[in-house]
Amino acid sequence: MLSSLPTSLAAAVLEIGGCFAFWAWLRMDRSAWWLVPGVACLVGFAWLLTRIDAVHAGRAYAAYGGIYIACSLAWLWAVEGARPDRWDLLGAAICLIGAAVILFGPRASA
Repeated sequence: MLSSLPTSLAAAVLEIGGCFAFWAWLRMDRSAWWLVPGVACLVGFAWLLTRIDAVHAGRAYAAYGGIYIACSLAWLWAVEGARPDRWDLLGAAICLIGAAVILFGPRASA
């Protein structure tokens, strides 16, 4: 599962970028042309998410959620210029711990 970390990070960047394109169009009065790379990013995100090494899609998506949250806060800081506060960081840490439990918790063999 550790090999899935780079894939999850790339998927998160694409998902956040794709969603931000829609945000920019609808909330920041940017051109509708922002939707073209936005949709491309979302397609790439969906494809990458299928590359995560997991037997069950739901478990892969749940573990990815922790990565997504942490990457969203990095985006907040790097792209939007708003520094995450301690509550953002605590929440992200809790989510990453949850993702680790999902990924590395002992499983009964089928």
